[in-house]
Amino acid sequence: MDSTTSLQQALQSGDSLLGTWSVITSSTSAEIMGKAGLDFSILDLEHGPFDLETAQDMVRALEGAECAPLVRVPTNEEWLILRVLEIGCAGVAVPQITSADAAKEAVNAVRYHPQGERGFSPFTRSAGYTSEDSDEIAAEKNESTLCMLMIEGEDGIADIEEIINITGVDAIYIGTYDLSQSLGYPGEPTHPEVVTYVESIVEQAREENIAVGCLAESASEIKQWKNMGIQLIAYKADCAILYEAIEDLQ
Repeated sequence: MDSTTSLQQALQSGDSLLGTWSVITSSTSAEIMGKAGLDFSILDLEHGPFDLETAQDMVRALEGAECAPLVRVPTNEEWLILRVLEIGCAGVAVPQITSADAAKEAVNAVRYHPQGERGFSPFTRSAGYTSEDSDEIAAEKNESTLCMLMIEGEDGIADIEEIINITGVDAIYIGTYDLSQSLGYPGEPTHPEVVTYVESIVEQAREENIAVGCLAESASEIKQWKNMGIQLIAYKADCAILYEAIEDLQ
């Protein structure tokens, strides 16, 4: 992304963005990924060994590298979403969204009044550590914070039409590994039936100007998803990129 373009602006313009999952708890590692040219990085608090202080340092490092920092919370809990947003990340990925009701709960936790019910404290990194201009800050955060919901099974797919019509949903991330398992093809995220489901979700989401994201594990998958209209393409995870770079030398 251009340094003057926010994540939201880039998605709204139709750009496809390349990022990764971060499970290495290091601000230096995060900064390197950003400096290498990635558009976003998702700090994985569901599967990675993170604490919030380390995550906050990584958010700072990613911002300095002009790479949008997102955070996957472990579960769809209001207090967890609040905590990660207050470290100043650009948005959250909320896992295991299985219904429209769950999606509404996530949106309410992400957005300030009147769009949601997010609690406000001026004395956080997100709010600038001061009570000055609180109303303006809340309005700006409502506009710029990405609310990405993760659809990882058949229940979420069954409710996808209602989910993507909920005001405040910015993006849908398709968990292709979990989806492949729920469809009876465990470990086969590019199985034709899985891809058919993905195509259907992308088509419905794009009609409502909702961005779609998913995992890619090769250059050919990046191209496949990009051609399909997927905008948030997460290439592997930082640990896998490092591991395979060494493995390829053997």
